[in-house]
Amino acid sequence: MRTEYIDYKDGDLTCEGYAACDDSSRAKRPCVLICHAWGGQLDFEREKAGKLAGMGYLGFAADLYGKGVRGAPAGDNSKLIQPFMEDRALLRRRLLASLDAAKRHPLADPGRAAAIGYCFGGLCALDLARSAPPGLKGVASFHGLFHPPSLGPQAPIAAKVLMLHGWEDPLAPPADVLAVAKELTGARADWQLHAYGHAVHAFTHPQANNPAGGIMYDAAADRRSWAAMEYFLKEVLG
Repeated sequence: MRTEYIDYKDGDLTCEGYAACDDSSRAKRPCVLICHAWGGQLDFEREKAGKLAGMGYLGFAADLYGKGVRGAPAGDNSKLIQPFMEDRALLRRRLLASLDAAKRHPLADPGRAAAIGYCFGGLCALDLARSAPPGLKGVASFHGLFHPPSLGPQAPIAAKVLMLHGWEDPLAPPADVLAVAKELTGARADWQLHAYGHAVHAFTHPQANNPAGGIMYDAAADRRSWAAMEYFLKEVLG
């Protein structure tokens, strides 16, 4: 397993991605961008990059905040995501810079790329699909937010979309689920929704433990959602 930190730019800002791959072969392989939760690129995202590398992909954990800017894993990171929630054009630009960095890796096949994301990162994965960059074959959103970016008319969405959702997630209530389904259908996207009964927000995070706030780890939903993502990536990148 080869892991490395890779600097890349969005304008004047330096970001620090984290790449993981099996370098026993020099053959190019599909790349999967991991969009981080509101805490920034932390151990959780880097571990996912390693798991994806073990599956034969190039895992690339994005850095949307900039090199050295990280939040607290269990803290309130609202101030970090607020600029991106208020300026979705800025978020789109940062995401495209991150995807381009992943595709430039010497072991990446730039024509076969996907993105996954968690919480805020789930919204990011959906925004990447909405932006329709070349080579993006699919995105998977884990307990993500569904609010559209409102950046003008939505062009057709070519990337396949998988949404892995806790049905009782207070941050993405049923009205939001119906709205994103209508949006994706209108954009002629090939989309799927897997909803896990009784699961709430952050169901993939083992440290999530705030049931009063609707944030709680769910081992069954975690296992099932990862298996669904594995099958999805084989379909869109195989």
